[in-house]
Amino acid sequence: MLANILTHTRAQPSRTGSLIVTLFGDAILPRGGTLALASLLEIFRGLDIADTVVRTAVSRLTADGWLDRNRVGRHSFYRLTQRAIAATQAAVPRIYGPAPAWDGKLRLVIDPGPDRAPLLAAGYGAVSPTLLISPNGPHHTLLAEAPPETLQSLAARAWPLPDLAARYETFLQTFPATIPPTPDALLIRLLLIHEFRRIALRDPQLPPQLLPPDWPGHPARTRAATLHTRLLPASEQWLSHHATTESGPLPPASSPRTFR
Repeated sequence: MLANILTHTRAQPSRTGSLIVTLFGDAILPRGGTLALASLLEIFRGLDIADTVVRTAVSRLTADGWLDRNRVGRHSFYRLTQRAIAATQAAVPRIYGPAPAWDGKLRLVIDPGPDRAPLLAAGYGAVSPTLLISPNGPHHTLLAEAPPETLQSLAARAWPLPDLAARYETFLQTFPATIPPTPDALLIRLLLIHEFRRIALRDPQLPPQLLPPDWPGHPARTRAATLHTRLLPASEQWLSHHATTESGPLPPASSPRTFR
């Protein structure tokens, strides 16, 4: 099972640093937020990622302001910085939460000027250089209603829906509908959330009325939620028995990440 998933992930560009951030955001932050470098290396050896690669990625994340290091004797311990925690928490609803409710109206921003880039980063789609749209964006100059076919046509022009659909299809092909009990639960959980996160954070979370029929994002989210729930107990048990902080084993999760 893990070998098949790794075959897919190895075909992607190296993202060890991003995998580390995923691990901290999904599994470590709810359990106090600190992890020993030795534990991190052990986890990534299970993914056949060399210690030198992990150490290099950790150094870069620290230099870039994503990780803080605490040395105790010869041992190093890492946690997300406050900036990284804020970014992680902001992403949680996009990854684990349902799409927001929609009132049937599009938010229009006409001639956004210097606000164009921040609005696109916030999830607005560009119909043209001077017209941005969003079903739920907080910043707008007009509200618009139109027939469903017109709304779908605008959405198809504003967002890269075929690319997103292809990514979701690949996700469904990579992660099977059922996963038997496995000692690799934490590793599969890490890869599952990492791959789903990469797509979900690009997804504008459009309501069904704006999406093509048979949108693969819906079964992909269901698949991610189902597998994450099944992998959670065994993966949390592994962390309890193997992962450490400065003061010993990881504390229990105050509120484990769960899909809603």
